Amino acid sequence: MDYKTDFFLDIFHRTKKKIYNFVLKMTYDRMMTEDIVQDVYLKFFESIDKLNSFSLAEIWLFTTARNEVYQYYRKKKIHMDKYNPEDIDNVELSSDESLEEQLELRDIQNHLQDALMFIPPEQKEVFLLKEYGGLSYKEISEMINIDVELVKSRLHKVRKKIIDRISKIIN
Repeated sequence: MDYKTDFFLDIFHRTKKKIYNFVLKMTYDRMMTEDIVQDVYLKFFESIDKLNSFSLAEIWLFTTARNEVYQYYRKKKIHMDKYNPEDIDNVELSSDESLEEQLELRDIQNHLQDALMFIPPEQKEVFLLKEYGGLSYKEISEMINIDVELVKSRLHKVRKKIIDRISKIIN
């Protein structure tokens, strides 16, 4: 294999789960997610000569995935905050966990998914990029072209909303 293919495969294997989960949580649709993620990686392969490091490639992938999601919604004239989720259970369970722990983890994930449905798209996006994408405040700021302090503010607001919503359900 050549360098380009090796680099692509390395980045693909290291990022595919993060990118897939990010897009899935933005779209709530597995088929749409698979199509978008496939398009993202095809574009990545075509643009790989411009990216020479893992961190640049990862930011590029998240930015492209985000843009593809918004482009899809614009084409279909769907408002992101009006989209209904399907059952999403992408938690990987370890065989070391007891059945009770596994069920509790899935329950928490379901509550989180429900809470995210009531979060405005611009706050949800920041949350997903930080929590599921693992991006820094600065990377998110540069990616969506907002100030770092606004990233922190949105993240704080969404976390508070999620905690408030989940605490009402649990109590």
